[in-house]
Amino acid sequence: MNQTLDKAREEVTKLYGYRLRLRVCGIYIEGDRLLMVRHRGIGPTDTFWCPPGGGSQFNETAHEALIREFKEETGLDIRVGDLLFVNEFMHPPLHALELFFSVQATGGQLRQGFDPEMSLDGQIIEEVRLMTIAEIKSYPPEEVHTLFQQCRSINDVVELTGYLNQ
Repeated sequence: MNQTLDKAREEVTKLYGYRLRLRVCGIYIEGDRLLMVRHRGIGPTDTFWCPPGGGSQFNETAHEALIREFKEETGLDIRVGDLLFVNEFMHPPLHALELFFSVQATGGQLRQGFDPEMSLDGQIIEEVRLMTIAEIKSYPPEEVHTLFQQCRSINDVVELTGYLNQ
């Protein structure tokens, strides 16, 4: 493992590990593609694709947190829509309750973002792009968010409801 990847893994564990987090995530669809973020330092292969999102801070509503996280990670300004589903993400040392909302872009420019709470050499966002379900499914299951195990199409993603325990 290289030193930069070691630093990213170390920061992920230090900032988010061994505690329960509340995360907010956005499902942004453009045509037949879903906006995804590739992180390093997460999972067994150190590659992890998931919809944009992140941790909610004290005294910040879920909508405010999602608007902030989307801007940080993707450069897009968004309007938050309906709550779609809740997922419990349990991959030690990470454990999070994730609230997934539909979102619409209202401005900004799509770009690879950053995590302001992480050091420059510990950044974990490696890529941000729109992907078809076929592209998402082309990765090994451990490299994409578990919600995609239940989906065969973009419509399946927005039709997920309730509590997902994966």
